[in-house]
Amino acid sequence: MTTTSPSISPIHELKCFGIRPGEGNAALVLLDDQRDAAARQAYAAASGRSACVFVDRSDGLVLDYYYPHMRSPLCLHATLAAARVLLGDAPGPLQVRTALRGQALTLLRRGADVYVALALQDAPQPPLPGDLVERLVPGIALVSPPRIASVGSPKLLLEVAGPEALHALRPDLAAIHAWGKEQGISGCYAWCRRPDGALEGRNFNHLEPGMEDSATGVAAGALAVLLGGPVLLYQGTNVDSPCLLRAQPDGAAILVGGAAEAV
Repeated sequence: MTTTSPSISPIHELKCFGIRPGEGNAALVLLDDQRDAAARQAYAAASGRSACVFVDRSDGLVLDYYYPHMRSPLCLHATLAAARVLLGDAPGPLQVRTALRGQALTLLRRGADVYVALALQDAPQPPLPGDLVERLVPGIALVSPPRIASVGSPKLLLEVAGPEALHALRPDLAAIHAWGKEQGISGCYAWCRRPDGALEGRNFNHLEPGMEDSATGVAAGALAVLLGGPVLLYQGTNVDSPCLLRAQPDGAAILVGGAAEAV
């Protein structure tokens, strides 16, 4: 869907990482918008979408990301949406950068899917005391040590035994938000290995349980970094928005991608 308003022209709505047509994590792409940061945040909060990306084409291509509750250095499902709009039917590559950190991203298409190529990023490595994970996600039982990895938005990665354990988790979102803000970590990503060999995950970052992500591209990239190989990641089943994310090392870069279609 494309609409217009007095301050931007146009607004594109897309769904990204969907398994089937019409499914996926929704994002709005706003081209050449003149709002300041506070007004952009207010717009994102009122949008009813999980993310908005404002694309400034006056000095190269700069992408500025907003969740309903915060501005973000990087949002990969919103980047996929922007890539689909900016590339059209062209294969790319197309070079862009992020507004907050100037991170370089490469947008490209492979078949019907859209991908973002980005470099491995240094992640904060704060101490992880023994009781930390239990305080953040009460009752969690880890099957490997907690790790932090990043392709631009660091995640605390928490592996659990399987889908049943994953969907039973009840995180303390306020504690995760407070710890993440203090340490420069963008929330927790709980994940497991499925019987079919794929992975499945849940992202704990938003303060409101109802705002849990149906797809978290930066987490897929972080898992590809952690595991050192290709990742096929399912997410969103528990929020009735099943998504499929693909990530893999590609030389010195990490590729993250999937479906991106206009609503």
